[in-house]
Amino acid sequence: MNEQPPVMLPEAYDDLVFLPLGGVGEIGMNVALYGYGGRWLMVDLGITFAGESVPGVDIVLPDLSYIAERRDKLVGLVLTHAHEDHLGAVPYLWPRLQCPVYATPYAASILRAKLDETDWQDEVPLHEVDLGGSVTLDPFTVRYVRMTHSIPEPASLVIECPEGKVVHSGDWKLDPDPVIGEAADRETLEALGDDGVLALICDSTNAVTEGRSGSEGALRDSLSALIGEQSGRVAVTTFASNVARLKTIARAAEDNGRRVCLVGRSLWRTVGAAEENGLLDDIPAFLTERDAGYLPDDKILLLCTGCQGERRGAMSRIVTGQHPHVTLKPGDCVIFSSKIIPGNERSLFELHNQLVERDIAVITEKDAFVHVSGHPSRDELRDLYRWLRPRIAVPVHGEARHLGSHADLAVEEGVATVREIRNGDILRLDPEACEVIGNIATGGLALDGTALVPMDGAVIHDRRKLLHNGAAFVTLVLDEAGACVEPPQIALLGLPVEEGGRPMRKEIAARIVRDVAELSAFAAKDDQAVAEAARLALRRTVRSAYQKRPVTEVQVVRLKDAQETANSSEEQLSV
Repeated sequence: MNEQPPVMLPEAYDDLVFLPLGGVGEIGMNVALYGYGGRWLMVDLGITFAGESVPGVDIVLPDLSYIAERRDKLVGLVLTHAHEDHLGAVPYLWPRLQCPVYATPYAASILRAKLDETDWQDEVPLHEVDLGGSVTLDPFTVRYVRMTHSIPEPASLVIECPEGKVVHSGDWKLDPDPVIGEAADRETLEALGDDGVLALICDSTNAVTEGRSGSEGALRDSLSALIGEQSGRVAVTTFASNVARLKTIARAAEDNGRRVCLVGRSLWRTVGAAEENGLLDDIPAFLTERDAGYLPDDKILLLCTGCQGERRGAMSRIVTGQHPHVTLKPGDCVIFSSKIIPGNERSLFELHNQLVERDIAVITEKDAFVHVSGHPSRDELRDLYRWLRPRIAVPVHGEARHLGSHADLAVEEGVATVREIRNGDILRLDPEACEVIGNIATGGLALDGTALVPMDGAVIHDRRKLLHNGAAFVTLVLDEAGACVEPPQIALLGLPVEEGGRPMRKEIAARIVRDVAELSAFAAKDDQAVAEAARLALRRTVRSAYQKRPVTEVQVVRLKDAQETANSSEEQLSV
């Protein structure tokens, strides 16, 4: 095991440091810290999806223990945009930080709606910053620069301190024809390059893809043509946060004489925030899912959540017949206007197969032009590097292959210093000595119901064991000397007992009775020793039969001597 260099806090030196707590070496859960002069600035605070490896858990949040212990040094949290992987953790983790929060008006609207579901919505000091505006959080000044992305008001942040200017890109692309908002502020970006940029901390999500990501404005004609080919109901599922896509779909539906019904709570939350900021004023009003049954099939378009096959998404509930108002039937069509997020392949392909088995047409980005990415491909990355000309490049927002491909591109573009780091690395942003000077422990917190539990803790560990190995429960009734008064009571869960396997309860019971009887007289009077003997007896028997190691709990009930019990009862009566 390699020893990490000692952790040095910004209080100990005058250099500017960058410390990612999430989103580097992984997709999602983006959160980063900048340290200088004894102060910290946090950028973004997002979630990621748990995936099938964490049973019973839908989302994971970053572990903020390091900065929570230093929250008196945290000058603020600045948010680049309103996507869940950049602000979705704020409602859960803000109480651990209790710092001011800064966001563009649209992101602030989304965050307020989320905070309204908490008990501390009135305690969060949430400040709006317009695109092009700035805020001073001593010793940092942060300026919001307009970019384009698959959500309104995305911003790159120019973080300035006495050491120089750092551009933190956030999520972005260069869309020449955005459906909502203006194109990226190239003039400001080029001016920054002329002034000198110390470092670019930049999105790597599409760094492996050559060319350009494409324009949202080009999608309308393609979607309109596909919808026009359908005679039955059309359902379109996409990321609920993509306001521009909602607008594109609404116009494509209008081209074909169809009204749009929104199906999914998060879509209504997005539309509410968009309307609050005047972003959807020029399209017909959306209908509710209850309205779907009152329109002919060829006059309706169902705009649904669940484009990643989420169990609770509207599309999954429709397909499984669990939705109270919306159904699909043979001859209908579902368009997946989205990309597949890594890790969601299995659940999404299962959803596709369920639709096809019901004779419902499925159209994805592999079949037709139904989606453009919100992240920059390699030509767009080249443009940004040529405009900014940073002295240091640090790829973020991606898995190892994305970061490596991005780093290679930065070298090709002539960046003098390129550093690939991972979550927990403390990177000194100094062109003359740009190196990792320390490392802290990072990790995730699983949102398990309403509780936050460590991803590497006992709860998740035990649940994984239960998933793969089953469980066993044993009750032993013993006398004071440790002899079994009656046969052990055994419950086996999730094991192939009596369903394709041999009946084992009697076999396990006999092994337990034998092993307990072999204990010494002293150990037989120790409940913990008896329980451990019973646990090992059960696990060895099950392992021998099925190569399983069930999670095992043993309860020991010890009966007192009958005469002692009678005497005790007489004493209680006399009292």
